[in-house]
Amino acid sequence: MLFTKRFLLPALTAALFLQHGMIQAAEYVDVLDAPAVMSQLAIKSPLNTVVTAGTRLVTVGIRGHILFSDDAGKTWQQAKVPVSSDLTSVYFPTPTDGWAVGHDGVVLHTADAGESWTKQLDGMQAGKLMLEYYTKMAANDPANERLDSLVYEAERVVDEGADKPFLGVWFSDNLNGYVVGAFGLIFQTKDGGASWFPLNDKIDNPQGYHLNAISGTGSGQDVIMVSEQGLVMRMDPATGMFVTSTTPFEGTYFGMQRIPSGLVIYGLSGMAFKSTDGGASWTQLIVPVDKPFTAAATTASGLFFLFDQPGDMLNSIDGGQTFRQLPQPGMLPISSAVAVGNETLVLVGPRGVRVLPIE
Repeated sequence: MLFTKRFLLPALTAALFLQHGMIQAAEYVDVLDAPAVMSQLAIKSPLNTVVTAGTRLVTVGIRGHILFSDDAGKTWQQAKVPVSSDLTSVYFPTPTDGWAVGHDGVVLHTADAGESWTKQLDGMQAGKLMLEYYTKMAANDPANERLDSLVYEAERVVDEGADKPFLGVWFSDNLNGYVVGAFGLIFQTKDGGASWFPLNDKIDNPQGYHLNAISGTGSGQDVIMVSEQGLVMRMDPATGMFVTSTTPFEGTYFGMQRIPSGLVIYGLSGMAFKSTDGGASWTQLIVPVDKPFTAAATTASGLFFLFDQPGDMLNSIDGGQTFRQLPQPGMLPISSAVAVGNETLVLVGPRGVRVLPIE
């Protein structure tokens, strides 16, 4: 009996551990299938982008958190989101229609100003779309070696699964838009996201640099993307091709901000450049810091703000010709910023939302 117990108890323990592991495995749910958890702490969790949707504010962040505010950031409500992937960017071309993008190749859409969202695309679907699209193009043009390389790239995306994030999104209206991301991913829709198609054949990015942000004018002209290694691309409206726009900087650009007198792009080492001709040429802005710029905002009256990674805040009253550095008590990293009229700045970052009066 003792012999039996000595060997039976360890075997039983091992079986219990195995069973526990099997239960845990059975309970695993992919983030693409798991809705974002509703939490009172969501507003204090890391948030990546904040934008306006008409008079409403909408912000997105980790674990599928999307929140909205109707009182200039004083109070927030959490939206219903069908995934728990980390979200990186959001854009509203109209007060009600918006798109959010993030990890796992997620593209989400809202038609009710951010209160509820549906998934339009994910990384698995994106890879299959790329493969189908470029396989068909290559079959119709077998001598085109560029298309062969795009088929090979699409096969790799399919094999690697939904592991690549979209990092930027921009729509000219509620039908026409773009999403861009890691390793040169870029897709376009012309029907509000009901269908998507890749544009890798329209860009010159053989190194597969990350496409960090995309923006354009309301008419859809002067569509511009910023990337790594000083790469900036602007769309030629006549051909639909994205052509390289030369800038005197070889580092990474993180974002861009439209101001009344043009467009500003910003990135590592306190670098910021302004274009007044739709991205054809760029002039460096002289700023009093050398840390990475991670966010920018413009007020209704045209006051322009830049924020660096540690939380320094600069503003310019003359379209970026000159800047003054504003003291910030208890500086915190800032991922994104938006101005509400001329009165308030709403900032988001690793510690959630912060609201500052504009003085």
